[in-house]
Amino acid sequence: NLKNTWDIFRFNGEALKADFKMITDGRTSAPIPKTVHCIHKENIFLEENVEIEIGVLNASKGPIYLGKNTQIMEGSMIRGPFAILEYGVVKMGSKVYGPTTVGPKSKIGGEVNNVVMSGYCSKGHEGYLGNAVIGEWCNLGADTNNSNLKNTYAEVKMWNYEKEGFVKTGLQFCGLIMGDHSKSAINTMFNTGTVVGVSSNIYGSNFPRNFIPSFSWGGAAGFSTYQLDKAKATAERVIHRKNEDFTEADQRIMDHIFEMTKKYRNF
Repeated sequence: NLKNTWDIFRFNGEALKADFKMITDGRTSAPIPKTVHCIHKENIFLEENVEIEIGVLNASKGPIYLGKNTQIMEGSMIRGPFAILEYGVVKMGSKVYGPTTVGPKSKIGGEVNNVVMSGYCSKGHEGYLGNAVIGEWCNLGADTNNSNLKNTYAEVKMWNYEKEGFVKTGLQFCGLIMGDHSKSAINTMFNTGTVVGVSSNIYGSNFPRNFIPSFSWGGAAGFSTYQLDKAKATAERVIHRKNEDFTEADQRIMDHIFEMTKKYRNF
């Protein structure tokens, strides 16, 4: 059972293995091109219209599932367990360590390790993302990095909304939890165990705070409130870019979260 946000990446490997077995049971994978180097090919499954030509798929530690119409660009190295869903993209030369899940129409690049990335996200450039959970419609600018290990090797503490404070995770490795519609600028650094709310924009040099409330705009130098009308206008543009609809329900959810999280924006 999932009890904490960080359990999402902690138990992702178990979920991937169970889902792979359920989805592929009794089915045959689409052909894998001979130019792709496969390790434990029996644990690799391609749906139809997967575009992959040159790369490494290593399923010795867990299965690899490539969904319909996904694209694995040349030079990518993927270690399972791993799944990427419909229309997802792995950019050239990416290094992906399982257990990692990439949602539909999402894009990853650089180095990714034990990440659950929801749908419609973009992390298309260099930078490290590890032991992390990323909500829908997020964008991580080029060379965005998150720390997942303290220099002291001590247990990581992370913001807990229920307790309204930082709590011990019991983990030595714990990276970034980011809510829907949040974004980071180029060269953004996230400290170990950072929680970012919904629809926040983070930029600037140095490490920002470890808890960034929803609808925050800024970085280490300080934050201001990201006004709701501007946030919704941006969300609509982003969603339409992926040929999806910004529904009335989406807008009501953003309205509710904006009001609910006012108490955290004490700047």
